[in-house]
Amino acid sequence: MIQFLKKYKAFFIGLIIVPIIAVLEYIGVFIIPENGQLEVFFVIIFWWLLISLPIHNWKYLRRYKKSFLRISSLLLLFLTALFIDGLMDIPDNPITFVLLMGFWLGSVYVLIPSFIKKYWKLILIIYGPLFLYFLYLRLFSGDVEAYLEIKQDFPFFIFFLPIPVLFLVWVFEQWKWIQNLKAEKSKSELEMLQAQINPHFFFNTLNNLYALTIKHSDKAPEVILKLSEMMRYTIYEGKKDFVPIKDEIEYLSNYIELHKIRYRNKVDIQFNHDIESNIEIAPLLFIIFLENAFKHGLEKNHETGYIHMNLEGNTQQIHFKIENNFELEKEDDTTGIGLTNLKRRLELTYPNKYELKITTENKVYVADLKIKLI
Repeated sequence: MIQFLKKYKAFFIGLIIVPIIAVLEYIGVFIIPENGQLEVFFVIIFWWLLISLPIHNWKYLRRYKKSFLRISSLLLLFLTALFIDGLMDIPDNPITFVLLMGFWLGSVYVLIPSFIKKYWKLILIIYGPLFLYFLYLRLFSGDVEAYLEIKQDFPFFIFFLPIPVLFLVWVFEQWKWIQNLKAEKSKSELEMLQAQINPHFFFNTLNNLYALTIKHSDKAPEVILKLSEMMRYTIYEGKKDFVPIKDEIEYLSNYIELHKIRYRNKVDIQFNHDIESNIEIAPLLFIIFLENAFKHGLEKNHETGYIHMNLEGNTQQIHFKIENNFELEKEDDTTGIGLTNLKRRLELTYPNKYELKITTENKVYVADLKIKLI
C-alpha cells in the first residue's frame, strides 16, 4: 500500500484542485449552476489530471524542460484570461480577447513552430486588421449597449475565418512535405537500382584483357581504352538523371565491340540506330537486355547464335528492340532480378509513359520497349 501511495502520490497532490475550485466559487470567480454538478465533476477531473500528470512525469519533463515551460506558460496565460474575464464581468472583454488570442497563437507555435516562423507575416496580415476593427467597435463605437447592438448586425464569426485559412495553408505544407519525401525516396531507390548494374561483364572483359596481354596482342590497348570509357560512363554518367542518347549508343557500341574482340568477330551481332542526337534519356536502360542476350545466347552458342538490336526515335518517342536466339536452360535468378530492377526504374523515371513487351517463342527472345518523351 505504501509503495502504491509513493508511486502515485502525484495524483493525490492533484486533488488540491478541489479546495481551489471551492474557494474560487466562494469568492464569485466561478458560478456553479444548480443543475451543473456533472459539468463541475468533469471540470474537476480535467484540472486534476492537468496538475497530476506533470508531477507524475516530472523526470520526463525535466528532459524536455523548454517545451514544458512553454506549455506551462500557455496554461498560465489561459487561466489568467479566465480569471480576468470572471473578475471584471465585462462583455467581450478586450483584455480577455487579447490574452486568448495570445494563448491560441502560442499553442500553434508550440505545436508547429516552423509554420508560424514561416507564415508570421500572413498571420499578421489576416489577424491584424480584424483585431484592430474589433478594438475600434468595442472601445470607440460608444458604450457597451451600443457595442452590443452593433454586434447583433456584425458577423463576429469573421474572426474565426483565419483559422480554416491557416489550416488549409498548413495542410498544403504537409502535402508538399509528403511529395518531397516521396521524391527523395524515389531518387534514393533509383540510385540504388542504378548501382545494381551487373558487374559480370567487367570481370569477363578483364579476364579477356589478361589473356590478350599474355599473348602480347595489339588489341590489348583498344580493350583497355574501351573498358575505361565504359567504366567512366557507368560510374559517372550512370548517376545522372538523363544523358544524351548518343552517349548511350556509344556505351552499347563499346560493349558490343569488346565482345566481338572476345569472339574474334565471328558472331552475328547487329546494332542499327536511327535517332535524333539531341534526345536525352535515362542512362543504362538498354544494357540489361544486351547483357542477357550475350549471357543466354552467344555465351551458350556463339557459332549459330545472333543478336539483332534496333534503336530509333525522335523527340516524342524512343523505340528499342532486341532479338536473340537462346538455348533452353535452367532459369537464372540474376536475369529476373535485372529485369525487375529495370522495370522499377522505368516506373520511377517514366511513369505511365513506357510499354515493355517480352516474348519467347521457338528459342527466340524478343524485348520491345517504347518510351514516350512528352
